[in-house]
Amino acid sequence: MNSKLIKELPQLVKDQVITEDVARNIEVYYQLKQDDKPNKLFTVFGVLGSILVGLGVILILAHNWDNFTRATKTIFAFLPLVIGQLFVGYSIFKNKSATWKEASGTFLFFAVGSSIALVSQIYNIPGDLSSFLLTWIVLCLPLIYLLKSNALAMLHIVFATYYACNYGYGYFTMQQTPWLYLGLMVLVLPHYWQLLKNHPKANVTSIFNWILPLSCTIILGAFVNNQGDYGYLMYVILFGLFYNIGKIPFFDDQKLRRNGYLIFGSVGTVILLLWTSFNWIWEFNENNLTFASQEFFIALFLFVVTAMVLGYSYSKKWIKGFNLFHIVFIMFTVLFFIGTSNSIIPTIAINCIIFALGLITVKIGTDKFHFGILNYGLLIITALVVCRFFDTDMSYVIRGLLFVSVGAGFFITNYVMLKKQKSKLNSKH
Repeated sequence: MNSKLIKELPQLVKDQVITEDVARNIEVYYQLKQDDKPNKLFTVFGVLGSILVGLGVILILAHNWDNFTRATKTIFAFLPLVIGQLFVGYSIFKNKSATWKEASGTFLFFAVGSSIALVSQIYNIPGDLSSFLLTWIVLCLPLIYLLKSNALAMLHIVFATYYACNYGYGYFTMQQTPWLYLGLMVLVLPHYWQLLKNHPKANVTSIFNWILPLSCTIILGAFVNNQGDYGYLMYVILFGLFYNIGKIPFFDDQKLRRNGYLIFGSVGTVILLLWTSFNWIWEFNENNLTFASQEFFIALFLFVVTAMVLGYSYSKKWIKGFNLFHIVFIMFTVLFFIGTSNSIIPTIAINCIIFALGLITVKIGTDKFHFGILNYGLLIITALVVCRFFDTDMSYVIRGLLFVSVGAGFFITNYVMLKKQKSKLNSKH
């Protein structure tokens, strides 16, 4: 936009819209503004360079590690940490560019991890991977706010997720609930809030809009222990929360690819509903679920939070028209508890809900002239037909007709909307 304006300056001077002095001042202003902006590509390569340098040093030391004395090993263990601290201190006190801060912070982050690991190995300090990751993450947490580093915030989320997976899913140890994961995620939220407030449409903010719901989706299963059937309910409510957050105007007004909450909420809800549309899921669910369980209270907490977000959206009149996705989590909650004693009702109801979601999505895509949303709705209906293909006793002729009908629906709806779009463009001209 700025370059386009600068190119038009000579014509504006020629047409006597502005004077030559004004044009020169505008050009100088935008040139200075451009110079002050950090080079994003240079920042990315700076971070990658720091990671590669750190890994290279580790490999070089590892190759000759057994030949070193204990004292030499200890020096090499702390050397990257000292170098990293010097670079970070230089970046802070000299108020260097964002590239310097991101690169030095990333190098120090991995230097801390390598130092902890090497010292533990040199002096045979016992411990497991979970405690190592937790110590590493907590030690590096202040760097996020000292350097205002987006790369460190992302690494914090990634390694917190890794810690929770190792601790909660019990890959190498007994499965335990990773409650500290919640604290680690809360501690990074102020940085995320500042990004939303100051750079709502920046690419880095969009990345956080994706990795936060992704992390929560991966880890929620680690909070399911003995009452495994509650996992379905917990995930459907979580996806309902994501969807309702994604429909808040702040996120909904942005491009769809920047709205990870909406994508995760919608796609996650559909996948869970398709999975629970099979009757055998509900037959397995016919057991005595207890309300005095960790899973029930987590599901209850998620339900209350999601209901509050939905209620607030209605009070602010952010929700216009009827969209079934907003309230699917409520319907599923009711059906879930009905399903503990009757498997037929929730099976039929969920199949109807999926079909309705497909139709509503098609309508939204048609109203917005958005081919992606339109075909997503048709894909939901197709997925439902495919699921019923495997667990019904319909003849192959009827099944074939269903597939032909859905295929024809894809073609006809896209063709009709394309014609409407062309006629709309022609009417404007």
